Amino acid sequence: MSHSWGYAPTNGPDKWGKNFPIADGVRQSPIDIVPAAASYDGGLKPLCLKYDPSTCLEILNNGHSIQVTFIDDSDKSTLTNGPISGVYRLKQFHFHWGGADDRGSEHTVNGTKYAAELHLVHWNTKYANFGEAASKPDGLAVVGVFLKVGDANPNLQKLLDAFNGIKTKGSQTSFAGFDPATLLPGCLDYWTYDGSLTTPPLLESVTWIVCKEPISVSPGQMAKFRSLLFSAQGEAECCMVDNYRPPQPLKGRRVRASFK
Repeated sequence: MSHSWGYAPTNGPDKWGKNFPIADGVRQSPIDIVPAAASYDGGLKPLCLKYDPSTCLEILNNGHSIQVTFIDDSDKSTLTNGPISGVYRLKQFHFHWGGADDRGSEHTVNGTKYAAELHLVHWNTKYANFGEAASKPDGLAVVGVFLKVGDANPNLQKLLDAFNGIKTKGSQTSFAGFDPATLLPGCLDYWTYDGSLTTPPLLESVTWIVCKEPISVSPGQMAKFRSLLFSAQGEAECCMVDNYRPPQPLKGRRVRASFK
């Protein structure tokens, strides 16, 4: 079942509810962020993101996105403060992006999409492991960063250079020494709300932290994302584009802002 979903008309987001009824839950993600409707919360702390490049492990094409995984058996790469309490460890990061129109972020702001969205996925260390945390209401914290088309981003280049080795579904290669902090915007003002994973099993366990300020990406760099394939080696080539879930109903949830 976990492998039956995708982004095609036959198995895309509007079909996920068939196998994952929680798709119609009370705290689904992503959402459209309406800044004027978000409430400033002076009690929200600044984000504290401490990443150690030595924990970076490998990069893979999982057939839905590219994912960079991290060793998460120590507190070397963590997220603390912000809207959360306790220590959350970095497990992986991945991206969602669009097609040639460069509209592929999952979250939108006032209904507007960015070219792509980076998700840095962390789990709450009060639980035994990522798997256990993923099923708890406060188990995960995901930092979302928008990518806006503009100047080339040199901090993305090492990542993009590795795409040649993971073009097809199921391929992976070692990817040591990468510092995910280089992908963060200069300003870490954020919106936060209670949500879910944006891919099946859509578990409602995510504290979302969406950065207000985007990072840049050039048209050529976006083309590199779109050169990847949903398909495995030997299968008919299917370009990896539009791998995002549309915004879900807010259902009365409060969106808070760390900034005025």
